[in-house]
Amino acid sequence: MSTHLVTNEQLYKQVIEPVMQANAFVWIGTADLKDLHVYHKGSVQSFLKVLDELAKRKVAIRLLHAKEPGGNFRNSFDKYPVLWDNMERQMCPRVHFKHLVVDGHLAYTGSANLTGAGLGIKSTDTRNFESGIVTTDPQFIEAIMNQFDRVWMGKYCKSCKRRDFCSDPIV
Repeated sequence: MSTHLVTNEQLYKQVIEPVMQANAFVWIGTADLKDLHVYHKGSVQSFLKVLDELAKRKVAIRLLHAKEPGGNFRNSFDKYPVLWDNMERQMCPRVHFKHLVVDGHLAYTGSANLTGAGLGIKSTDTRNFESGIVTTDPQFIEAIMNQFDRVWMGKYCKSCKRRDFCSDPIV
């Protein structure tokens, strides 16, 4: 069991790389969503390609984000039809947390969005200054998953005062 602080370029190695080894599920919560690129199989690829390969292996993927992704993300997403039916996506404009959970055994929570400047491979001189916690502590992971799941299941939807900003309500 470990819990430790990760910063800046460490985030890629300790948060994104473990996603590529997922066997059962990946949950991603992010406020901002862009066409993040990663090193994969000897070249630079869209992170969506990694998720597509996971989906083909029957790894369950949940993506919870605050707003519609940009054009580059949508154009890349269109290249991976397996994701259309096999990656669950929900939007909630109140999501500001950044969580990533792999198989319920590793979790990240911190400041970095699912963007190149946050979790991706942007260079040291162009990436954001980010920090977060990576943990294998079951109690910490459970708390992260519980927060994600409450939003995912729409626990706050009925009493939400921001529904006017919600283009696709969960409930």
